[in-house]
Amino acid sequence: MSVTVRIPTQLRELSGGAAEVALVSGSLADVLAALDAAHPGFQGRLFGDDSELRRFVNVFVADEDIRFLDGLATEVADGTTVSIVPAVAGG
Repeated sequence: MSVTVRIPTQLRELSGGAAEVALVSGSLADVLAALDAAHPGFQGRLFGDDSELRRFVNVFVADEDIRFLDGLATEVADGTTVSIVPAVAGG
């Protein structure tokens, strides 16, 4: 089986327009690395120079914010959905 990564509209040019991408399960870091390997460009958009997720990028594993789980070490089981959600700001 695999995991499903939901791609936000702002990043779909990197996934060839796909709203969802199926990838092999593993740690969240492994899943996001596989996303970049399959669709180059995600690494630079999601991660800063310090190899940490950019602060305006929110990631959810099975609707749980990874900041309240194990961060990039969070295990993503088969059949789970990972959602990448850019922060929205404005006023």
